[in-house]
Amino acid sequence: MARPRALLLATAVLLGACRRDMQEQPKYKPLRASAFFDDGRASRPLVPDTVARGHLETSTVERTGKAGADWVREAPVPRTQAVLARGRERYDIYCAPCHDRVGTGGGMIVLRGFRRPPSFHSERLRSAPDGYLFDVITHGFGVMPSYAAQVPVADRWAIVRYLRALQRSQWATLADVPPAERARLEGAPQ
Repeated sequence: MARPRALLLATAVLLGACRRDMQEQPKYKPLRASAFFDDGRASRPLVPDTVARGHLETSTVERTGKAGADWVREAPVPRTQAVLARGRERYDIYCAPCHDRVGTGGGMIVLRGFRRPPSFHSERLRSAPDGYLFDVITHGFGVMPSYAAQVPVADRWAIVRYLRALQRSQWATLADVPPAERARLEGAPQ
């Protein structure tokens, strides 16, 4: 009885030693030298005139927020009710937990002990180009992570449009109000 157990245990130990994990398999690491290929590189050159599936970028401004080396001043999406509504929806989901619903930087994370993010109503961010705001959403800044994986490009621009509406809501003057509405406001009892 002891002999079959010992034989079974020895077989299990020997079979366990024959395992080849992925880290042990022969492979080339990217950008390393290779004796196998004539050009001496492990990484193969891209085939000319090919575009990665799902990665065709048609507009550099839309994708990066830059025109050449400069940030775009204005978002390349229309300022419509639909875009603002989408921006508000995405802002409330992704931005409000840190920046709060009106953009002052007093979101729920501050109550949990995290560092306070900047207010969108500061002069620095009010005067920042739209492309810069888009870039911060895309790549993150300071302790803010990148939201590129969670928020598609069109939604990031919608958030930027909504941020501008938030800023305007806090810094609007009577001159910004349309004339018909201004007359109604000026005549309203206080």
